[in-house]
Amino acid sequence: MVRYSVEPEVPEKTAKSRGSHLRVHFKHCREIAHYTKGMKVNTAIKHLDDVLAFKAVIPFVKFTGGIGRKAQAKQCKAPGNIGRWPVKAAAVYRDLLRNAVANAETKGLDAENLVIDHAQCNRAPPGRRRTYRAHGRIGKYASQPAHIEIILKEKAEAVEKMDEEAKPVKITKKMAAMRRFVKVGEA
Repeated sequence: MVRYSVEPEVPEKTAKSRGSHLRVHFKHCREIAHYTKGMKVNTAIKHLDDVLAFKAVIPFVKFTGGIGRKAQAKQCKAPGNIGRWPVKAAAVYRDLLRNAVANAETKGLDAENLVIDHAQCNRAPPGRRRTYRAHGRIGKYASQPAHIEIILKEKAEAVEKMDEEAKPVKITKKMAAMRRFVKVGEA
């Protein structure tokens, strides 16, 4: 059994999926996971399909060096309209989401009510290659793979609000003091 970084309170209402040493950029995976966390699963999968079709963008919030502005980033209120279309990472992340949904359906959970409760991306050990530089030198040529883990949670049905007419009377400090005060001479 594989350890996840978070264990859910009610394991029966959750479904998990993870991938290790995935050959996709860690920074791209981190931005996708950050954006989709808290979303409904169907909404997230649809958004990732739009990213693969270049109809929507993934907003980049943390790793923004050298990333240009995109008009599509205004739709998801990205700070500074900074975003990209990380195609390979979006495809891998979408496949992990679909795997988690399949795991949830195996458990008997309703796919319509699933929400991404936990999405985390960690750096994996870099894949090391070499590149040949000028004057006979050799430089490093490393890839930055990622570990991704996703936990879906079934959203509970909403509880109805209490009736307004059954509102309790609020007792102020002055009213409480008046009740404590005993009137002298009355029988």
